[in-house]
Amino acid sequence: MSNHEFYMKLALDNALAMKGQTDPNPLVGAVIVNDNRIVGVGAHLKAGEPHAEIHAIRMAGEKAKGGTIYVTLEPCSHHGRTGPCAIAIVEAGIKKVVVATLDPNPLVAGNGVKILKDAGIEVEVGILEKESQHMNEVFNKFIVENVPFVTLKSGITLDGKVASHTNNSKWITSEEARLDVHKLRNENAAILVGVNTVLHDDPELTTRIPNGRNPIRVVLDSSLRIPVNAKLVTDRKAETWIFTSENCDPLKKEQLESLGIKVFIAGRTQVNPRDVLNILGENLVSSLIIEGGGTINASFFEKGLIDKVILYVAPKLIGGKESPSFFGGTGIDKMANAIELSNMTVTPIGPDFKFTGYPKYKD
Repeated sequence: MSNHEFYMKLALDNALAMKGQTDPNPLVGAVIVNDNRIVGVGAHLKAGEPHAEIHAIRMAGEKAKGGTIYVTLEPCSHHGRTGPCAIAIVEAGIKKVVVATLDPNPLVAGNGVKILKDAGIEVEVGILEKESQHMNEVFNKFIVENVPFVTLKSGITLDGKVASHTNNSKWITSEEARLDVHKLRNENAAILVGVNTVLHDDPELTTRIPNGRNPIRVVLDSSLRIPVNAKLVTDRKAETWIFTSENCDPLKKEQLESLGIKVFIAGRTQVNPRDVLNILGENLVSSLIIEGGGTINASFFEKGLIDKVILYVAPKLIGGKESPSFFGGTGIDKMANAIELSNMTVTPIGPDFKFTGYPKYKD
């Protein structure tokens, strides 16, 4: 590992420690080195607060002058809720900037590097680039497409079932896997289920880890069948947003809204998943985890709307034609059209296995 990679890895680690805190902003870390010594370290903590470069410059003080700063994402060049980091780097007297990857944000997109080079600062781009891009997969999609990055998560048996034929599902996966799911919830801005899950399980959809962040609870409910005494309506542990159709009962809609629930129309007779994502994006929801049943999962898969799949697979068999699977609907007609998962990783977790991959959709 080169010196550049060593310091950039430290910057990446600092950025990753903030996962789940910065959305809709990216994860960014920065390290300032002078005379082969680390003099400043920073990470972006929360949207609206100083960026990683500013924290590192403040820590380094006068020692930043003549030093090298390692940044996991191109320094910003525009005035948002904070000032341009590229200009702050110039003013700090830093002589070299090492950047992992350029910023896909159209407001930046190379302008930060241009400011630095125009000021006579040496700039090197591409150190641990793939690692940085992977770390910010959510931001990279949201900032360009203005819709959330969608992760589908499911706990299944070896034969792909999510429950028995009697609809019993507690518990398919282990306690260790369920704890990992709560970490996943903490990292996402919103969590989505269908109304059938609410009717059957009356879930809370919260994050049960210390100081965890509860995501916005999103329910797809075309005819507003959700009970007004459901936990998602009454517990006030997190916001609940319901997406329904134009055919919904207007009185039920008013009743839910009077209880503090946001209700959105997203389709004429049935909720349209694309409309749901567009509305979430308009409301700055950058990441969404789907924990629905087979029908909900299929409605997103069939439209090519799933960006990432996480399956917790338990070494159990259920069997039965009536036992539901995690991917329902009509299904794929030919094996040639099957949805393949790329960049697969498999991680043991307790007695279970965590499969992570990225769907490749046929044109």
